[in-house]
Amino acid sequence: MKEYSLEIKWGLIFSIMMLLWMFIERSVGLHDDLIAHHATYTNLIAIPAIAIYVFALLEKRRVYYQGKMTYWQGFKTGLLITLVVTILTPLTQWITLSFITPQYFENVIAYAVENDKMTLQEANDYFNFKSYMIQSVLGAPIMGIVTSGIVAAFTVKK
Repeated sequence: MKEYSLEIKWGLIFSIMMLLWMFIERSVGLHDDLIAHHATYTNLIAIPAIAIYVFALLEKRRVYYQGKMTYWQGFKTGLLITLVVTILTPLTQWITLSFITPQYFENVIAYAVENDKMTLQEANDYFNFKSYMIQSVLGAPIMGIVTSGIVAAFTVKK
């Protein structure tokens, strides 16, 4: 377990960042008054998400590999962080939707229907706890694998 402490640490940091991001989104109105802009601005999460992977891989290179790291070593580190994030994703989704922004589904369904983006049935089928849980548990590893592959390429040092 000690050998993976760095990956666990950065997976926890990533999960905490996600919760903070959701709190910020809700606080600035992206989950209610400004919900029309949510789909655009939520993509900015990529900036801190990628930064966390960069910092994690740089720390792994510095601490565990004496300043040198192959692509595979970096990619493996990213995959392990992704595993931690994926395991924590149901918990972070539950915290987000139960405590940070419990009215999110109600607000986004109303917005989608009022703006003719979806029918009420389509909106209810898409914007619900089960759907978001599935999306997040599938999305976390996909995005983590892609991010790991890209960041590993930039943190290689021979």
